Amino acid sequence: MTEKVHAQLSDDHISSALAPFGVQLATEQTSQVREYVKLLLKWNQSLSLTSVLDPAEIVARHFGESMFVRRLIPVQNCRLADLGTGAGFPGLALKIACPTLQIRLIESNKKKCAFLSEIARSLKLEDVEVMATRFEEIRASNDFVEIVTARAVGGFSDILRWSKRSLVHRGHVILWLGGEDVTKISSIPGWLWQPAIKIPESQRRFVLIGRPAPEEKL
Repeated sequence: MTEKVHAQLSDDHISSALAPFGVQLATEQTSQVREYVKLLLKWNQSLSLTSVLDPAEIVARHFGESMFVRRLIPVQNCRLADLGTGAGFPGLALKIACPTLQIRLIESNKKKCAFLSEIARSLKLEDVEVMATRFEEIRASNDFVEIVTARAVGGFSDILRWSKRSLVHRGHVILWLGGEDVTKISSIPGWLWQPAIKIPESQRRFVLIGRPAPEEKL
């Protein structure tokens, strides 16, 4: 498996897979992506982490879609909580693209948490905290993080409710969604949403970014 992944994922293959998303990585970051894919496929044999098995497609689908938003994130002294992170997307992929991010990976499945910890250790990623719990069980104050992310996670009402009390002032939520969910979520009161951004290489997937609307003073 290791040799096969390395054979299929040269630096050029990774660069080509990420190019449609406007992502360019340094040599060390490219090596981290390659090692990540190797470990992902290894663990996936005993733990359901991804249905995508082609290494190049993993780079495009998981890393490209995740890293696509990196330029929209204020990376200096920025804390990011990734809800229901699963195999680490978008949280750990964004950490690779933006090394100064402080990442909190929130995942209730303890076996997946073991995988996430292994990725952070193997890739020597600092400022990564793996939290083995449901995000609803974290009683965070309103200075917990600057950014909340969620990809391929349902229960958006719960996510927004939790985010509203966990974000700093003018903090943002970033959601990876299908077109129908964009319409539904954009109509939820109490939030200010930017126009949805279409994800490259996808016909029906979007990124939606918003922040809590200021409370009106009586």
